[in-house]
Amino acid sequence: MKLLIKGMVCDRCIYVLSEELPKLGLEVTEIRLGEVIIKEMDEIIAEHVIRAMLQSNGFDLIYRKNQKIIEQIKSAVEKGINEQLNTGEPVKFSTLISNELHKDYDSLSSLFSSLEGYTLEKFIISKKIEKVKQFLVYTDQSLSDIAYAFGYSSPAYLSNQLKKYTGLTSSYYKRIRHLQNT
Repeated sequence: MKLLIKGMVCDRCIYVLSEELPKLGLEVTEIRLGEVIIKEMDEIIAEHVIRAMLQSNGFDLIYRKNQKIIEQIKSAVEKGINEQLNTGEPVKFSTLISNELHKDYDSLSSLFSSLEGYTLEKFIISKKIEKVKQFLVYTDQSLSDIAYAFGYSSPAYLSNQLKKYTGLTSSYYKRIRHLQNT
């Protein structure tokens, strides 16, 4: 039986699960990032026990193929934001996501919205806003520089997005930076 595991990102994750699953009386036949193959078991009892163990170690089960696609979309968004910051070039997220998953963007966006309860566009904006907040608090970059780095058309547009999604202004986050430095 194959289990898809959310949150497995490194060799340490593999090690933790290779130690914990046998403690539950499960025979692991293969373990890789994101998936574990175990010998057959009583699914109803085991799922509850496995899920509890996974959650206590910072992991979770991915139940459906669609949930795995959602995780891949989120990963592609993170990759795009980092790529944009590293290169200074704007990223067209629809193209990036479509290319990463080898699927039509509109169908991926629709799937994302139906499973997550909000649009993919809002997710992308919220992820960018989270990074913008970090830049405002932890760097001395101006709002103009940050807006340019994140591909916003102007500092005013970024400022409006920040206010819309957080309820706070860029000056609020800059004050936090100044308070930390005093």
